[in-house]
Amino acid sequence: MGWAGVKNGKLLQLVAAEFDVFVTSDKNLRHQQNLSSLSLAIVLPPSNQVPAIKALLPQIDEAFSSIQPQQFVEI
Repeated sequence: MGWAGVKNGKLLQLVAAEFDVFVTSDKNLRHQQNLSSLSLAIVLPPSNQVPAIKALLPQIDEAFSSIQPQQFVEI
């Protein structure tokens, strides 16, 4: 999407403009950024490692089916 090098709040603004849900492994995100101004829902898996994410796909899919804007779901 051409967002390489974009960081922090600016990245979240770009994501919120294009997507409904953001999946991140940044455990400090909700403490470092003001998420209340974004209509973006966030899903936080415990790891960004592919095997772990693959194992959690059912839980991630479940979160996607029920998550609401501005909700933060930790898996």
